[in-house]
Amino acid sequence: QVQLEESGGGSVLAGGSLRLSCTASSYSRSSSCMAWFRQAPGKEREGVAAIFTTRGTTYYGDSVKGRFTISQDNAKNTVYLEMNSLKPEDTAMYYCAADLWTTRCSLEMTQFRDWGHGTQVTVSS
Repeated sequence: QVQLEESGGGSVLAGGSLRLSCTASSYSRSSSCMAWFRQAPGKEREGVAAIFTTRGTTYYGDSVKGRFTISQDNAKNTVYLEMNSLKPEDTAMYYCAADLWTTRCSLEMTQFRDWGHGTQVTVSS
């Protein structure tokens, strides 16, 4: 099992930017899927972005394409989520998730065994 720690959440005005970080206690550069999910009050958890560490292939939810960017720093066992042009509807708890030693990557919740505790992002208009 891997421990995941998120940071970087906060409050920002619409149109602003935030960068979230997720640091893993262990990391597999060669074959991990690392992802960000979010959950707003009263809504289901949804996939935001994922990265397949083998090739750096990235995946994004439709609502964040063109605004959010996921990236990795293997030396720091860290995955980032750069969020730009934030909207009030981006307000949610953001969770990091990991699936180590995997052969696939997706934004399906069922793929991920390990989860962080979340970091809150609040966007006001």
